[in-house]
Amino acid sequence: MNRRSLRSRLTLLVTVAVAVAIAVCAGACWLIVADNLNRQVNRSLLAEGPKPPRRDDLAICSATGDNPPPGEGLRPFLPPIQLVYADGRRCVLGRDAVVLTPADMAIAAGGGRTVRDGVTDEGEAVRVKVEQVAPGVAVMQSRSLEEMYATLTTLAWILLGVSAVGVVGAASAGLLISRTALRPVGRLTEAVEHIAQTEDLATRIPVSGTDEIARLSTSFNAMTAALAGSRDRQRRLIADAGHELRTPLTSLRTNIELLLRSEDTGRALRPEAKRRLLADVKAQFEELSALVGDLLQLSRPEEDHEPGEEIAFHEVVRAAVARARLRAPGVTVEEDLAAWYATAHAASLERAVVNLLDNAVKFSPRGGTVEVRLRAGRLTVRDHGPGVPPEDLPYVFDRFWRSPAARSLPGSGLGLAIVAQAVRDAGGEVGVDNAPGGGACAWITLPGSPAPSS
Repeated sequence: MNRRSLRSRLTLLVTVAVAVAIAVCAGACWLIVADNLNRQVNRSLLAEGPKPPRRDDLAICSATGDNPPPGEGLRPFLPPIQLVYADGRRCVLGRDAVVLTPADMAIAAGGGRTVRDGVTDEGEAVRVKVEQVAPGVAVMQSRSLEEMYATLTTLAWILLGVSAVGVVGAASAGLLISRTALRPVGRLTEAVEHIAQTEDLATRIPVSGTDEIARLSTSFNAMTAALAGSRDRQRRLIADAGHELRTPLTSLRTNIELLLRSEDTGRALRPEAKRRLLADVKAQFEELSALVGDLLQLSRPEEDHEPGEEIAFHEVVRAAVARARLRAPGVTVEEDLAAWYATAHAASLERAVVNLLDNAVKFSPRGGTVEVRLRAGRLTVRDHGPGVPPEDLPYVFDRFWRSPAARSLPGSGLGLAIVAQAVRDAGGEVGVDNAPGGGACAWITLPGSPAPSS
């Protein structure tokens, strides 16, 4: 069964289901007709009252014994009857002799009436009514069942033929239904095979209707679109990372070649120049290390993140502000923090807040102020720098995106992307707007409460 195709299994299941239904209906029909015919025979027997024999019939029975030969003097009874005596004798007054039972003799002796199945001496099936007509004497009337059995046999053959035609029709209908119902599945299978062979994630399946197959096709199209988007983002990340790595690597190679050339030619660099060159190499290594760390942070799949725990967000922000003050002694960082507790990773959120503060410090004029405020789960970081051009606002959280005004400043273009990822992992939202009066205002909102849950 498991080796059959889905189409053949569906056809077989439809055929078997219809065949069982037809067989049940045919069997029920035959039983109902048989019961009705039996009831009719019983009613016809019970509707006829007892037919007591005439005096000359009793005389003939007395003269001839239990089984008088048929001939003159016997009255033709319809239905055939016979007399039953309490001592077990019988007198056949019709053309058929019915085999007696002890129950028949008991009715002749004690009275009563019964209807039962019986057989004649020749073995023909009959329905028999036995009823007492005089003390010690009962009359037995019979009806042949051969005609009823012939009718039931004919009905059985008719039902068998109808069932066979029904099963053949069910098989044909099942095949047609399976072909029609599985046509969308066939298209889906072809699309999957095409994608597996060509890796063409742009393949789409036509969707019509709202049934389960249509929902499956829609889900498949959504899945391929998501995979295509993921692959495009991966390619873009690799291309952007390669572009960002090319500049520091080129600078490093140039500086190292300069150092090696000075050693090979024997013309040593002046100590001040050599120190500046080594400091430049160190800075480039630090930039590369930061870039690689940022790439590793962004490349982690979502399922690798451990479940968060309840943290004091205001304490995380306070620690990030302290770090920012050490990094930017020429900029004042003011804080106004209200208590807020959220479920997240403290390290990831602290890095996100530090990135926001570093970005604000980078664009603040020397001696400027960065305002940090936390109220009801909404953190705002405002600087008093040039702000963000309106056309650049939709792209500030994209990976490796840097505005034209910031390309001369240090950084990899991944800081705000890391902020967006950390906030999304915590179930919050992040954004950047231009503040009234100048400067940019970055904000983070996190679900939580002003008091710890425990």
